[in-house]
Amino acid sequence: MLFVITAFDKPDSLELRMATRPAHVEYLQKTGVLKLGGPFIDEKGEMIGSLLIIEVPDLAAAAAWQAADPYVKAGLFARSDLTAWKATANFCRAEF
Repeated sequence: MLFVITAFDKPDSLELRMATRPAHVEYLQKTGVLKLGGPFIDEKGEMIGSLLIIEVPDLAAAAAWQAADPYVKAGLFARSDLTAWKATANFCRAEF
């Protein structure tokens, strides 16, 4: 089942994000549930939040995965949402 996580950083927390980023990226790679993700950016191009689409069996697994994310453990986010999602269209194939 797919879930979307949207999270927005606490104000003035870019330094915390950057310090925690290697552990966050390692977690994404190690767990293997990420389907698509990346940072929200502000008008200066600085990272201010995250959007992640993960695939796990159910809401409980999604919540547990989110809670174990190093960004969450570091207290980076001012707010976040976890929502079940159903993919119904894919009109473009972006290259990353």
